[in-house]
Amino acid sequence: MQMALIEAEEALEQGEIPVGAVIVLDNKIIARAHNLTQTLNDVTAHAEMQALTSAFHHLGAKYLNDCTLYVTLEPCVMCAGALYWAQIGKIVYGAADPKRGYSLVNDPLLHPKTAVVKGVLANESQVLLEVFFKKLRR
Repeated sequence: MQMALIEAEEALEQGEIPVGAVIVLDNKIIARAHNLTQTLNDVTAHAEMQALTSAFHHLGAKYLNDCTLYVTLEPCVMCAGALYWAQIGKIVYGAADPKRGYSLVNDPLLHPKTAVVKGVLANESQVLLEVFFKKLRR
């Protein structure tokens, strides 16, 4: 999760919403990414989506059953859908997203075999988001 926070800090430096993600397989990072929605003018360029694409290319496969995604913010509905189709093995996230998080939807959005761990380094993740939005409002 520390590496995901580093990615989120990079996003903050680039003027992006500070969300970072890494995907791990066998204790090795196979993908790392952060939000690029402003840079790419692409509303789908969330950290999770960027990391998924990188992991698929790295493995030459479309399923990530044995992988863990570490992400600093609870995935949105779009990202949860992509994670479902990727059949990601585990998701570990930091801060909850009370406005756009996938957990707001009553129906399960993740693959039934996907394990979820919530709140890891949540405070550190939340602080980055607060810094970003305070700057934005000035």
